[in-house]
Amino acid sequence: MDTQENKMGFMPVPKLLITMAAPMILSMLVQALYNVVDSFFVSRIHEDALTALSLAFPVQNLMIAVATGTGVGVNAMLSKSLGEGNRENVNSAAKNGVFLAVCSYVIFLAFGLFGVRAFMQPQTDSARIIGYGMQYLTICCVASAGIYMQIIFERLLQGTGRTFITMWTQLIGAIINIVLDPILIFGLLGLPKMGVAGAALATVIGQIAAAVAAIICNVKFNKEIDLSFKGFRPNPKTIGRIYAVGFPSILMVAISSIMTYVMNKILIGFTSTAVAVFGAYFKLQSFVFMPIFGLNNGMIPIVAYNYGARRRSRVTSAIKLSVIFAEAMMLIGVLIFQFFGEPLLKYGFDASETMLALGVPALRTISLHFLLAGFCIISSSVFQALGNGVFSLIISFARQLLVLLPAAWLLSLSGRLDMVWWSFVIAEFVSLTLCAAFLKVIYNKKLKPLEE
Repeated sequence: MDTQENKMGFMPVPKLLITMAAPMILSMLVQALYNVVDSFFVSRIHEDALTALSLAFPVQNLMIAVATGTGVGVNAMLSKSLGEGNRENVNSAAKNGVFLAVCSYVIFLAFGLFGVRAFMQPQTDSARIIGYGMQYLTICCVASAGIYMQIIFERLLQGTGRTFITMWTQLIGAIINIVLDPILIFGLLGLPKMGVAGAALATVIGQIAAAVAAIICNVKFNKEIDLSFKGFRPNPKTIGRIYAVGFPSILMVAISSIMTYVMNKILIGFTSTAVAVFGAYFKLQSFVFMPIFGLNNGMIPIVAYNYGARRRSRVTSAIKLSVIFAEAMMLIGVLIFQFFGEPLLKYGFDASETMLALGVPALRTISLHFLLAGFCIISSSVFQALGNGVFSLIISFARQLLVLLPAAWLLSLSGRLDMVWWSFVIAEFVSLTLCAAFLKVIYNKKLKPLEE
């Protein structure tokens, strides 16, 4: 049994979770920072530019969904196979994961070349917003190879316990993007002023740099995995196992993209500024949610590995600690949104008085669901790690499509924008109820029978 297996199998769970998750939480915070920096500079171009990025967000979200969902499936299969000592399945998961990442890129390359205008035009009558959105989204899709390669090779490192390395690969991409943003957007250092296109170009260059770093680190440090593709053939059985876990994760975020698209349509019926507020909220809430996703990335290999090794107490300890950490982070997020909404919008997004009047109440209302969401996010990741990603899918579908959007539409009929934001709180109560019920089923069916 190698060092990494010993680490995930026998290190005290609190220390292990912190060791695995801390680098990912830090790197996710940096990811959130450069997401906000993107909008920080774009908002200085024009409020319509920020609105355009908000309208383009569902496609960006879907790209990340496909990449991370595939990565979740690969990560879970790889970690479980390591716990079982099955090296053949470890290598099969890694190679087929890379193959699927390439296929995913080809799909979004085609969309970037031929589908962007058809996506942007139905959302608004503003030619300027459409123009900004097309510039940004075309570059992000056509050059999206970086995000697919970055995420899949980082998941291979995470699956073998090397989360510290992935922190550095993500930092490389984030720092490059942050540095290039003002240079390319405003034409500094003698370069042409590119505006919104410069923001997109900075993003994809950072992703490509992080991908290169992740590939190099896998080749150099990840000795548990054989990444030789000589004679490689796609394995339908392995692909099926990857997507059995990963596809529900993809669909969950795809549902989120649908929710965002429809919510933008509801909000633009009030004013385009409401869409800008919604976009600003998504950027700001990433500071709260991204660290919890980092916690998940540290937790999933621990849960999957020890489930494969049939160590129930370590699985349950990892889950309980993750919920405690997530709730603590969410509490901090609620307090920030309640008391610092105005400076966040004013200095982060150059918000006008109109945007502040709409945005500050929105942040205060929406953030009320954070504490409920912390438990739900951890629960959904547990379902994925144990091969029951369909539970996560059901919860996401019910929350966003069956509850949130109908509630938002009904509340919009009041003619009051401030009422629409309560749909997030209503939907999260439904999500919490379902998560608790499914977690009980998972425990009785999969964890309780495990031998200690």
